[in-house]
Amino acid sequence: MFLSAVNTGIGDDILYWVLIAVMMVGVLGALLPGLPSAIFIVGAILVWGFVKGFAVVTIPLVVTLVVLLLSTGVELLATYWGVKKIGASHWSQIGSIVGLFAGIFGLLPALPFGGPLIGILLGPIIGAFVGEFLYRKDLELSARLQLSLKVCIGIVVGSLIGNIIKTILTLGAVITFIIVTWPSLST
Repeated sequence: MFLSAVNTGIGDDILYWVLIAVMMVGVLGALLPGLPSAIFIVGAILVWGFVKGFAVVTIPLVVTLVVLLLSTGVELLATYWGVKKIGASHWSQIGSIVGLFAGIFGLLPALPFGGPLIGILLGPIIGAFVGEFLYRKDLELSARLQLSLKVCIGIVVGSLIGNIIKTILTLGAVITFIIVTWPSLST
């Protein structure tokens, strides 16, 4: 309603489909690490709320916020499950967290391309490898290396599963938005 009163020059139908496209970028961001997903989806819902009134977007907004909380938990649990399934120690989990922060804020952002995105992807894997390698001092070098590599595979597999579930959840939020707001297009 607010933006309808202010003549934006963009028809509601065109704006609606642009917002759906923005939301789909958010869904893609749920699948690919390092790309924002929540900002795009919530932002598009809020824009539509300004245009058509917030009563129209209350349900999609609540569903999206619940989905975002669930997807964050699912992503963490899937990664934790992947690491635990391999038999990793707590050191690898701590190393993964330290690696994430080191990857984002440490040396990896200084790379000529990809910086923080590469840090988000590689930091936790390198950190988990180092943490597990340091913890398994009682094993021979080859066994330590093997177990540390298995932990890295567990992190990658768990993260992938978590991202797929997160993508399905965010797609559900977008579908909810479409189902609830579709009738408001004609009004």
